[in-house]
Amino acid sequence: MVITTTFNRLRHVKDSLPSGSSAKIAEELGITADEVRAYFRGGNHFEPGPDGGVVTLDDSRILEVALRMAWENE
Repeated sequence: MVITTTFNRLRHVKDSLPSGSSAKIAEELGITADEVRAYFRGGNHFEPGPDGGVVTLDDSRILEVALRMAWENE
């Protein structure tokens, strides 16, 4: 699923995660931690704009797992 958000919102999700979450997300999804970190640097498509710019994410799986982990961390 394609998701459009802002860079600042994506950064807020990343900042809400507990330490070591990139590795946990990567393990759960069968990808590398570097792919998770790159995802939070702006995804695949970035356009300048308000609130840090517009980010289009081609795959919502990382975001979905990150949001779940952030909610569980609260």
